[in-house]
Amino acid sequence: MSDMAAFREAVIGWAAGDSGDLAHELAGRLSVRTAVLLEGPSDAAAVNALAGRRGRNLAAEGVCVLPMGGAMSVGRFARLLGPPGLGLRLTGLCDAAERRYYARALEQAGAAEQGFFVCAADLEDELIRALGVTRVAELVRAEGDVRALQTFLHQPAQQGRTAQRQLRRFLGTKKGRKIRYGRVLVEALGPGQVPAPLDGLVTGL
Repeated sequence: MSDMAAFREAVIGWAAGDSGDLAHELAGRLSVRTAVLLEGPSDAAAVNALAGRRGRNLAAEGVCVLPMGGAMSVGRFARLLGPPGLGLRLTGLCDAAERRYYARALEQAGAAEQGFFVCAADLEDELIRALGVTRVAELVRAEGDVRALQTFLHQPAQQGRTAQRQLRRFLGTKKGRKIRYGRVLVEALGPGQVPAPLDGLVTGL
């Protein structure tokens, strides 16, 4: 486990009720300066993939990319990591539906000016729109998931949905698939295709 991964696990344990001593110790030793608060691991995979494409090592830069295990946890993590706790700069991605929760959490943590980047539906939707459904279907085929996609598309619940909605739903139907495609879709983006929220987040780190 890397040092930044150890810090991330210490913070998650702290949020679950453990002592924050280890998180404080590691934050100082690693010179952690920024926490990127994300809903889940697929978002983290996308952020890390884009940073890697741009030749950046976020952990070495003191940036902790932290999947919170759900948007409703943002208040707790903002208190622990922001001005009331470790005093880190806070940023991240959120879906438009959760924007008010993030805004309130940052305000209550005294970090309202730091801000988050907002996806219209979610990051997967942003990536599918950026690449187009034809390109995403090609990537699904290249990843060996075309048979699973065809089976999924024949389900009654998928009839009448747009191809974009079908693909977005497909990515979440198997454990680990969203994480894998968070990386795959980002790595397939061409020049000028990076969705604005993701681009703004990584550029600003």
